[in-house]
Amino acid sequence: MDDINLHYRFLNWRRRIREIREVRAVRYRERLKRMLRDGDVLRYHGNSDEVGCFVAARPLSRRNRYYEVTIMDTGVRGMIAVGLVPQCYKLDHQPGWLPQSVAFHADDGKLYNGNTVGQQFGPKCCRGDRIGCGISLESDDGQLTVFFTKNGKEVGSVEIPASPDALYPAVGMHSLGEEVLLDLNAEWGMEEDDGLMIVDSHEEDWSRLHDVKVTGTLLEYVGKGKSIVDVGLAQARRPLTTRFHYFELEITDAGEKCYIALGLARRDYPKNRHPGWSRGSIAYHADDGKLFQGSGVGDAFGPRCFEGDNMGCGIMFPRDYSLDVGDDVDDWDFEVPPKPSEVQNDLYASNEEDEDEGEDMEGRKVTVFFTRNGKVVGRREVALPVGGLYPTIGMMSTGEKVRVDLHPLSG
Repeated sequence: MDDINLHYRFLNWRRRIREIREVRAVRYRERLKRMLRDGDVLRYHGNSDEVGCFVAARPLSRRNRYYEVTIMDTGVRGMIAVGLVPQCYKLDHQPGWLPQSVAFHADDGKLYNGNTVGQQFGPKCCRGDRIGCGISLESDDGQLTVFFTKNGKEVGSVEIPASPDALYPAVGMHSLGEEVLLDLNAEWGMEEDDGLMIVDSHEEDWSRLHDVKVTGTLLEYVGKGKSIVDVGLAQARRPLTTRFHYFELEITDAGEKCYIALGLARRDYPKNRHPGWSRGSIAYHADDGKLFQGSGVGDAFGPRCFEGDNMGCGIMFPRDYSLDVGDDVDDWDFEVPPKPSEVQNDLYASNEEDEDEGEDMEGRKVTVFFTRNGKVVGRREVALPVGGLYPTIGMMSTGEKVRVDLHPLSG
């Protein structure tokens, strides 16, 4: 009976994850017209008689409340606009021209707030200038404060009737040769004497960070990326529980090799070992789609993951489960079932298992599952160690970046 209940609970959670992803797939889709996007570079692709406009895939939020645009080329007239618009904004209009939109225009330094007539607001912007747009965290109900910056200094702000999740970053252009560099993951922070605090770095969410830089919810690999010992590791401060049993990441930059791994590990997991390689861990690896479970040998498990993909990991707990957190976690181990088709990965293979000394401790059985873009890839039954299993992310090649949500199913 317990197995049947667990199966139905697993199906219900899988359906919920799928529904969330289906909504996001429709909602989070960038839009652009008369523009070309090449990585983070936007270029005008019209005849100067028509407006080109880009609208980002995701709105600003309290976790990601600011973005920046660097002007690489002003083109013929420098008619570049940076601001916020509704998701279904008409792409043949500059941001700020239509209702419920607001934008700072580089060519005249004016603010356009739902009107084709602008108000004098700040200085004009030229090639090399950096224009930022963000929302205040102290906005009142029904009113949102939108602010703009130039080269890291605030130009001014305006209050508009809107909610944070209804406004999307937008860039407009209107003449040949215009080109900008887009940074949707920028962080806003003034100098201390300006009296403003830097945005919460979310470092308190992580108990261990090795060769990984935290910027808001963004994790960036900052290691050497030259050998298998150059692993960057991030481990959450709290284990998965019956309340927060699932987490996920979005690959925002695959870097050179996309050596990104997502999984669960014991609290004292070695900092220079990819999740899944060593005892007391299990992980789904993006570069080859394999599952690594306490070994440098991976099993064929699911599809490979690329930039823009979402990877998730969770635990299906028994109904009567309660977390018994202890301090002695050196003996954590997983039950490793027979592997029908082991695939050797030379990059991951290593015989260095010095940290595995001691006796194994068999714990309560739980089901660990992994997802890709909202669809369950597969699951494994493991023995849960004393103290629980901690969300753990590994990276190992230059340029890798992921955006992490430790509680995507909460609220």
